Amino acid sequence: MEISENNLKTLIHKITLLKEEIQKVIVGQDLIIEEMLVALLAGGHCLLEGVPGLAKTLMVRTMSQALDLSFRRIQFTPDLMPTDIIGTEILEEDHVTGKRFFKFNKGPLFANIILADEINRTPPKTQSALLEAMQEFEVTYGGHTYPLDRPFFILATQNPIEQAGTYPLPEAQLDRFLLFIRIGYPTAAEETKILSSTTGTLKNKVQPIIGAEEIKQLQALTREVSISEDLVVYVTELIRATRPDTSPVAYVKEWVRWGAGPRAGQALILTAKARALIHGRYAVVMEDLHTMAFPVLRHRILMNFKADAEQVSADMVAEELLKTISRPKINI
Repeated sequence: MEISENNLKTLIHKITLLKEEIQKVIVGQDLIIEEMLVALLAGGHCLLEGVPGLAKTLMVRTMSQALDLSFRRIQFTPDLMPTDIIGTEILEEDHVTGKRFFKFNKGPLFANIILADEINRTPPKTQSALLEAMQEFEVTYGGHTYPLDRPFFILATQNPIEQAGTYPLPEAQLDRFLLFIRIGYPTAAEETKILSSTTGTLKNKVQPIIGAEEIKQLQALTREVSISEDLVVYVTELIRATRPDTSPVAYVKEWVRWGAGPRAGQALILTAKARALIHGRYAVVMEDLHTMAFPVLRHRILMNFKADAEQVSADMVAEELLKTISRPKINI
């Protein structure tokens, strides 16, 4: 896309301002915020996992306030139905002619930013209602297809699946999330700051920093960030090494049930491009790939029973692969 150098610098500077605006409310979690912005620029969706009380919902809501976009929150519960998300047809009457007709009443999914709160507390039938929207950016109901507004960004939160009342997301839906972000406990210093800043009368107000057109420009720019052919080959080798049937690595054959598919390679390259742009670079470097490998792969590598018994996680497999797979000889 054609864009002047000054406008380009302004757009990239707005990403920095966006991070700063979010950090007015969210203490710490710099990497988490950056990964959420990476997903936004790459045009994908995020799944955030953490125990209750780690400000997952607050983080998403704060981000939505800093973006000048329409926002809807869907609280997922065991009795939530697909029509509660997508919408439904209602019978209306034309007061002039007296004729009755069905009109599609759009659900909360028709917004730019969707907070799918506690997505794994609703049954699979309702979870799967998001699949078409996440992949195709459209919804089909009653034989008609309704396009969703762009940008369209789903930020879903889930509690760890070990907790009571949770339904694990199907693998097909997990794969639709560009990134799977795990949120841990804050440090002692961060927790002290949280307690001080949230128990008084002062509240920081978040201002909108960037709008829909600018986000679409940034998403287009992300795809224009360059990546060398050597790094593309490296990504191919890395993704293929996660699959037990084609992996040259013994521990993958020992621990992994299913490896990552081609969508993982696409996600890794796109998110690496977005991270490079956030850091003011117009070419992907190895650091971008290594940083994004964990949130890209952790939900796309399925561990076997032996790995579960030995407490070997997908992150551990990814870490070993990053050490094992040969890097390109050129200095990138």
